[in-house]
Amino acid sequence: MLQARSWLPRTEGSVRLGFVHRDGQTRLAGLYQSGAARARFPNPAADAPPEAVLLNTAGGLTGGDRIDTRIDMGAGAEATVTTAAAEKIYRALDGETTIRVRLTLDAGARLAWLPQPTILFDRSWLDRRTEVELAGDASLLAVETLIFGRTAMGEDVHRGICRDAWRIRRGGRLLFADTFRIDGAVATALDRPATLAGARAAAMLIYVAADAGERLEAARAVLDRAAGMAGASAWNGMLVARVLARDGHALQDDLAALAEALSGRPLPRVWQC
Repeated sequence: MLQARSWLPRTEGSVRLGFVHRDGQTRLAGLYQSGAARARFPNPAADAPPEAVLLNTAGGLTGGDRIDTRIDMGAGAEATVTTAAAEKIYRALDGETTIRVRLTLDAGARLAWLPQPTILFDRSWLDRRTEVELAGDASLLAVETLIFGRTAMGEDVHRGICRDAWRIRRGGRLLFADTFRIDGAVATALDRPATLAGARAAAMLIYVAADAGERLEAARAVLDRAAGMAGASAWNGMLVARVLARDGHALQDDLAALAEALSGRPLPRVWQC
C-alpha cells in the first residue's frame, strides 16, 4: 500500500520538560527542544499549577516523521501539559509517523496530560507509544483522542494503519497495558459493533490516584449525560473511561466534562480555541 520514497523531507522534533517543587511551588527545572517540537508557558489561571503548551511547528505529520516528548515531574511537583492544536496525521507515502511520549512522576507528583485530539487522514500510518512511570503515590490524569477523518468536511479514513499503545507502571510494576491497532480497511473495521460501532471519534481517559475507586460513581454520572457512547471502570487504584462519538466535536464536549470533574479545574484555555 505504501511506496518507499526516501527523498521526501522529514519532520523531526523532540521536547523535554522537567518540573520540580521548590519553595512551596512548582517551577520549571529543565527545557530542551529541537526541530519542530516547541513548548510555550502561558500564565495559568489563579491558583492553578504551571501549564505547558506543546507545538508542532510543521503543522502536521506524515510518513517518516517523528516527534518525541518527555515530561519529568520531580517529587511534589504539579503541572498541566497540553497541545496548541489537534495533531494531524496526513497520508503516508514513505513509512510510518512515529510519536513517542514518556511521562515520569516522582513521589507525590501530579500531572494532567491533556493533549488535544489526533486527527487521522485517509491512508495515514501512525505508530504512537506512551510510556508512564509513576512513584507509588504520584497521580496522573491523562486523555488520548483519535479522530478518523474530518466528518464536517465529508472525509473518512478508508484505508490506513494505526497503532496506539499505552504502558503504565507504578513503582516499577506494570499497572496498565493497552494497544489499539487497526490496519487495512479502516472504515469497514470501525463500523463493526466490536470496534467503534460506526463512530469516528474515540477517546480514553486514565486517572491514576489514591481516590480513583471512590470517583467511579461520580465519573459514571457525568458520562450518563454524554452525547455519545461512554463507560468507565475502576480497579487497582486506577479509573479508565472510554468515550465514542460520531465526530470529534461531540466527543470533545463529553471528554471535557469528565476531565474537569476529575481534576477539579477548568481545562486549559487552548481547548476552547
